[in-house]
Amino acid sequence: MASTETTSAAAGSPGDAPTGPSTAPDTDTPDADDASGPEAATRTGTEAAAPGDLAGLEAGLDALDSTVVARQPWLRTALSKAFPPLIAIVIVLGLWQLAYHFQLKPHYLLPSPLDVFRSLQQKWLEGTLLSFVWTSVSRGALGFVASVAIGTVLGLIVARVRPVRAAIGPILSGLQSLPSVAWVPAAIIWFGLSDATIYAVVLLGAVPSIANGLVSGVDQISPLYLRAGRSIGATGLTGVRHVLLPAALPGYLAGLKQGWAFSWRSLMAAELIVNAPDLGTGLGQLLEQGRELQDMSWVLSAILLILIVGIGIELLIFAPIERRVLRSRGLLVKS
Repeated sequence: MASTETTSAAAGSPGDAPTGPSTAPDTDTPDADDASGPEAATRTGTEAAAPGDLAGLEAGLDALDSTVVARQPWLRTALSKAFPPLIAIVIVLGLWQLAYHFQLKPHYLLPSPLDVFRSLQQKWLEGTLLSFVWTSVSRGALGFVASVAIGTVLGLIVARVRPVRAAIGPILSGLQSLPSVAWVPAAIIWFGLSDATIYAVVLLGAVPSIANGLVSGVDQISPLYLRAGRSIGATGLTGVRHVLLPAALPGYLAGLKQGWAFSWRSLMAAELIVNAPDLGTGLGQLLEQGRELQDMSWVLSAILLILIVGIGIELLIFAPIERRVLRSRGLLVKS
């Protein structure tokens, strides 16, 4: 072997020069660091493949845990999202028109879709349609913001203070199941026919849902996160802002969505009953006016507007926030 020959030559005297083939014994025993042999080849191949295998395994586990949303052209995305609801709307309008055609109810009780559209068109041409919508949306937004402020503070106190939770936790759950319209007579007695009555009903309907949603989110936080936050000094309001609320965000967001739904329903219930000239006309009051006039086209127009506003708030505000939260937690991935 070449290594043996070199070693033998170096072991001779300086004056002796090798004149022929070396007569040193040919040693076939492999060195300890020799990479030849089946065992070494197997070991080397395993070590070389290990990083790639681990990377592939990690990528596979990540793919299993993540919901991948492929990036598509905006037009295709818009069509894929808009097409199913449009088909559902067409089916509902078709069934409605058939019921009108075969007179399942008299025409004055069940107008056609075209009659309802003409009623909406009349309100639009009068310039009053947007004012009705804005009155209700502004009331609902202001009441919801106040409900978020109160419900967040109340939810944090209930979630973190055990005596308070034991005392008023069941009451919050009971208030959440209480129909909002039940508060309207009491609010009228307390505040009269005023905006305060409407906002009181909205608050009493939305605050329990928001508080319970935050309590549920806090209950789902791993204790490890809270201990980690305390170990780096995140206590008090700092811990609430940087540890508690971000960790409880999914449950809190669900409570906010439910709180808005209760807020909007409470507002419509209050506007149906609290009707005074100086309060302005919202969608609930518009609905009540249609009932008083026995105009079903008017009534169905108001119901349709209430439905459109509720769906619009969900799609334009809460759905994007929910997608962003899911992406930030690796539950929805864009590729």
